[in-house]
Amino acid sequence: MDRGFHNGDRVDYPDYASIVAKDVQDGKANYGIICCGTGIGMAITANKFRGIRAASIVDEYSLLMARKHNDLNVLCLGSRVIGGGTAMLLVETFLKTDFEGERHQERLDKITELENLLCVKY
Repeated sequence: MDRGFHNGDRVDYPDYASIVAKDVQDGKANYGIICCGTGIGMAITANKFRGIRAASIVDEYSLLMARKHNDLNVLCLGSRVIGGGTAMLLVETFLKTDFEGERHQERLDKITELENLLCVKY
């Protein structure tokens, strides 16, 4: 589902990052892909939601590690820091790469424990 805007007006990235993060959190979507100038503000916002693992990614290796080891579920892209070809490669890689589990799951479980202890579900 597309949660973006299409008219070129100025928007506030926290509004859109929140919508996508909530969709993933609620199980309406398995993954989210969000874009802004750098992807950083989107990642910061999305990571405020329990269960969301978002990162601003600019290269394929970082993306592979984020998916395989951290079960990244929200990909944040920056239109001012990567080109369209790189963005498409990252989206394709994000969607086809699986989480490896095993020892990495133990680490994610620790993150989940922290979220449950410290965060309120929105």
